[in-house]
Amino acid sequence: MADKDQKPKKKRVGPLTFFSQVRAEGNKVTWTTRQETIQATIFVVIMSILIAIFLFAADTVIMWFVNLIRGA
Repeated sequence: MADKDQKPKKKRVGPLTFFSQVRAEGNKVTWTTRQETIQATIFVVIMSILIAIFLFAADTVIMWFVNLIRGA
């Protein structure tokens, strides 16, 4: 029963074979186009600005309520 619990050992490969396999896998990847990358970057920047504005506004409102309660 102990044989079933053990995982089979992985075959070791040399550095040249390894890098050849890495290059082959890299060629299978669908890379984004320049236009897609630019659009995604713009989207991230806009969303970051909107979230920053929202958090600033929420913090300001909460600070105002706290100061109102404290009487400061």
